[in-house]
Amino acid sequence: MKMSKLDLSIIISLYNEEESLRELTAWITSALSQQNWTYEIIMVDDGSTDGSWDCICALKKEYPTLRGIRFRRNYGKSAALHTGFKAANGEVVVTMDADLQDSPEEIPQMYKMIQEEGWDIVSGWKQKRQDNKLTKNLPSKLYNWTARKITGIKLHDMNCGLKAYKKEVIKNIEVYGEMHRYIPYIAKNEGFNRITEKPVKHQKRKFGKSKFGLERFVNGFLDLLSLWFLSTFSKKPMHFFGFTGLLTFLVGIVCAAWIIVEKLAAQAQHLPYRAVTEQPGFFLALAALVIGILLFLAGLIGEMVSRNSSERNHYNIKEEL
Repeated sequence: MKMSKLDLSIIISLYNEEESLRELTAWITSALSQQNWTYEIIMVDDGSTDGSWDCICALKKEYPTLRGIRFRRNYGKSAALHTGFKAANGEVVVTMDADLQDSPEEIPQMYKMIQEEGWDIVSGWKQKRQDNKLTKNLPSKLYNWTARKITGIKLHDMNCGLKAYKKEVIKNIEVYGEMHRYIPYIAKNEGFNRITEKPVKHQKRKFGKSKFGLERFVNGFLDLLSLWFLSTFSKKPMHFFGFTGLLTFLVGIVCAAWIIVEKLAAQAQHLPYRAVTEQPGFFLALAALVIGILLFLAGLIGEMVSRNSSERNHYNIKEEL
């Protein structure tokens, strides 16, 4: 259902959070009660198996600003956010989790940072986390340090669920797989460079348990590498595969030539020598030659695919006169 333009959209992705939804909705409403803004709350039920959807339906009768979207099965947080972004009508869009660990009282200041200070993205920074230090805090610090080095974005908490976006940002990016962790990086690659952070309060989980385990840090790192590679080489695969293949091929050529020349020199001086095909280095050089050719061909195929892609000339235009 298409709605008129609003000042603010709050998107909440949730999975089996029945116990927290009523308190969260009341908390958001209270936090925004002093603001003269029009807003909507969009709850995206990511295939919950408890009574979350029934709770959303009941809340809709009490809170006209509430909207609900329900998936038939669990698709993941990225899918929920992508769907919420498509449905949002606010000039500023705020995302937050449904577990009551994000404080809605941070929203007014984050909204003003977007509207009055002109930031594209304001990311929450949980300076004092209320999680287990061994299983959450330490891995999180390592993960965020790695993300800063690879993306070049100086955020202390890239994965914080509490973020505010200018509407233009969320309408020009695509979130898929498990890339919700890197929305600031995705936005940066689309030309939205005004990214900052705001220290926010982090509450202890009140109900249930976290839906994410330690494996999210491993998956997150692999996703980060994938995103970096795609954003850097998706339109120019030959620059990576061709260069790497050419370098590997040259290493193979040099090694093979060295082995052959060494053997001929020893033969000319009547010194003991081993046949070229009996030397392990020859097979390593041969492997380098073959790998180099394969990498070069991979780059060539990638370049052909890229040139025939419907997105090859898709550019994000900021303004036009």
